[in-house]
Amino acid sequence: MKIRGFEPVSDSFKKHDAPIILPQRGTKTSAGYDFATPINVNIAPHQQFTVWTDVKAYMQEGEVLILDIRSSIGINKNLMLANTIGIIDSDYYSNIKNDGNIGICLYNNSNYTITLEAGERIAQGIFLPFLEADNGNTNNERVGGIGSTGKV
Repeated sequence: MKIRGFEPVSDSFKKHDAPIILPQRGTKTSAGYDFATPINVNIAPHQQFTVWTDVKAYMQEGEVLILDIRSSIGINKNLMLANTIGIIDSDYYSNIKNDGNIGICLYNNSNYTITLEAGERIAQGIFLPFLEADNGNTNNERVGGIGSTGKV
């Protein structure tokens, strides 16, 4: 039985012909799994670009994958996640709109065009458990991909 991890999206949902790079931890005690860009990217100053990884994440109910920028990308290249933090819910996996393809939207906070090379590690993901509150819960189910919760 699979517990949590990463796998390629199905071919019909791939955004690139580039080889898929599954996230890996940099060291045996690293908390985060490094996500790499599968393609070369140029991001103009004060613009954003979504890097589609062609990777999806599976996990148990009650778990979430939190995405954040790698410190070297934020500090050395002045890039940040456009949404400041990524939340990948367990039901995003294999959804009908994009098969759970994880997109990492980067914002260039500098005055220079930033270049990322294919294979460069850009973000990191950490699997975490979460708690439910006594109220504010729902039985609604996901109907699509990014931004689809709360829609009918």
